[in-house]
Amino acid sequence: MTVLAGLDLGSSGVKAVLVDPEKGIVASASYAVDLYSDSPGWAEADPEQWWRGVASTIRALRDQCPGPIAAVAVSGMVPAVVICDAQGRALRRALLQNDARATKEIASLRVALADVDLLGLTGSVLSQQSVAPTALWLATNEPELWARTHFVMGSYDWLAMRLGARPHVEQNWAIESGLYSLHLNPLAAVVDATGITWPELLPVERPGTPLGLVSAQAAQETGLDAGTLIVVGGADHVLSAYGAGLVEGGDALVKLGGAGDILAVSDQLFTDERLYLDAHPIEGQWLPNGCMATSGSILRWEQDLLGGADLASLDDEAQHSAPGDLLALPYFLGEKTPLHDPNLRGAVLGLHLGSSRGNLHRAFLEAIAYGFRSHTDVFAQRGVTLTSIRVTNGGSKSRLWREILASVLQRDLVSIINHPGASFGAAVLAGLGSGLIDDWAYVRGALEAGEIISPNPQHLAVYEERYQQFLQLSEVTTSLSHSLARSQL
Repeated sequence: MTVLAGLDLGSSGVKAVLVDPEKGIVASASYAVDLYSDSPGWAEADPEQWWRGVASTIRALRDQCPGPIAAVAVSGMVPAVVICDAQGRALRRALLQNDARATKEIASLRVALADVDLLGLTGSVLSQQSVAPTALWLATNEPELWARTHFVMGSYDWLAMRLGARPHVEQNWAIESGLYSLHLNPLAAVVDATGITWPELLPVERPGTPLGLVSAQAAQETGLDAGTLIVVGGADHVLSAYGAGLVEGGDALVKLGGAGDILAVSDQLFTDERLYLDAHPIEGQWLPNGCMATSGSILRWEQDLLGGADLASLDDEAQHSAPGDLLALPYFLGEKTPLHDPNLRGAVLGLHLGSSRGNLHRAFLEAIAYGFRSHTDVFAQRGVTLTSIRVTNGGSKSRLWREILASVLQRDLVSIINHPGASFGAAVLAGLGSGLIDDWAYVRGALEAGEIISPNPQHLAVYEERYQQFLQLSEVTTSLSHSLARSQL
């Protein structure tokens, strides 16, 4: 059996799968990694721990399926930043995409780049995910390390290079970094605005491109065979969506994880300051997407608040609560898209002495659904009609949440059962790059689909009314949220 390996570097662990092109996933393994936050707002990971995780998971996969691995591809968080010396050794921990230390640098670069159309050039505005402010922080606060920096790259690009690939950055790291245009050319205006000396920006490679062979040293350390083909992988959220079967315009994915992600395939270039933009692995297609700061993390907070209440029990109680009895705002960590406001705060309106924890739980599920609806409204405004919506991640196990989401979005939803995440998408890219898979639509139907949940016609009117009230409540509480946020610093 000849198989394909897909690796995914996440904030909590390394995940790996082996895929037989004929049979699907035949083995999987994971390895926990640490998230470091030495100061408020910092988020870092150790690249050497990623490397140990890769070695551990590859050996575990070989134990489960000892056949030859034809090719490997890597996915990971984007745009995480790894700085390396000339030999490709990481000089410090990686700075992850949710690291928020470079606030002063963002402010100064916004002034310096005021006349540059970043949205038009890169598909995104300057934010904490932009790499230029991070580089400016490093050059200012760790000048000795910055002076030794030879490469600036993403997490999965670094790992591919460590395996034996030539130095590069993948197209979505390039786009989301803000250092390259949508045409994948370096943006001198952004680099020059930092006022620091940069190493030469690396060439950009597209997902599925063969990029080298596993070296003898990497083979000895990881358990891969020397000479195994290395194929360009991609951003974790992009490959997770692709692996879930998003291949045609109108295909969409809702991820009910700790945060809330929504991605849709567009056949046309789609830029909107309210959303992020990624390139689909299939050339010529795009993945406009949003990320809500909180989703399942609110439910974990709720569980702690209620003394460790079981989510299944809370769902059962909420099932017997009237739709829209309470109205909540899910801004417990501020909000990313579509509002881009870290100083928003959560709220619950309509509480009375008869309110139950079932009412409260349902209000949180509904609030997150309203947040997703605000994203689908942006898609509709820009001419992207959602024709097929899939749901993944932990929250998709809740039938009640899927029922609420279907009614709020007014769309049928289908769950993808046991979606392995971006590692599966990476393995498919390894197959496309090696020729063992010859069709980009291979992912369509490759994973098991669950039942289709349709909107409840009895709830459509009340949810439409509550959604409009949700938008009003968000608007009228913004100034109060900002005031509270200032007092909490």
